[in-house]
Amino acid sequence: MCVDAERRAIVLLSGGLDSTTTLAWARHESYACYALSIDYGQRHAVELAAARQAAAAWGAVQHQIVPLDMRWVGGSALTDRAIEVPVHSSKGIPVTYVPARNTIFLALALGWAEALDAHDIFIGANAVDYSGYPDCRPAFLEAFAAMANLATKAGVEGRPFRIRAPLIAMSKAEIIQTGLRLGVDYAGTISCYSPDAQGYPCGHCDSCRLRAKGFADAGLADPALSFDRADGGNK
Repeated sequence: MCVDAERRAIVLLSGGLDSTTTLAWARHESYACYALSIDYGQRHAVELAAARQAAAAWGAVQHQIVPLDMRWVGGSALTDRAIEVPVHSSKGIPVTYVPARNTIFLALALGWAEALDAHDIFIGANAVDYSGYPDCRPAFLEAFAAMANLATKAGVEGRPFRIRAPLIAMSKAEIIQTGLRLGVDYAGTISCYSPDAQGYPCGHCDSCRLRAKGFADAGLADPALSFDRADGGNK
């Protein structure tokens, strides 16, 4: 897999299924990838270990984990432990939505991209098998790209940014199949909103259900579930 050192990209990397697939996609497009993860006070911060593993496995030039505690903002089950992670799907935007999260994350990625003279920002947003978050929709990503090119020196000088969301129109099964073709090892990814300290998924949250449905629809077993609690590792 060749890398074009002049073709740099920022990849938002949570350590989950979608973002890891997105990193693999960018690497297969020969981008020199700079991975960006955010430690935002999420209850599933164990995902950051998976992000480190993915960044190393996929040869990221650099991996930044930025501390940005969003717990003070509140309003989300992912950052406020007084709000329970729901175990059943609900209508509308769920309580696991984190206010303005992707707007903030993309803004950080944009700043780093401009400093690095990188003009592609990858995000694992998906608008098919997802939880209904407004900041995972094409209209939001298009609007952010337009803003980015109005708000930056690079943008106004004719070196525009692109917000790349290669998984946006895929089902979860299609994402998994794509990732496997690219060589992604999903055993090391964490999707759960409420995993235990070792990263073992709860199996009940919305993210766990979507992941399980994706593997089932693809006719595959989820390798992350071959976890032995007693041994503290994968079988």
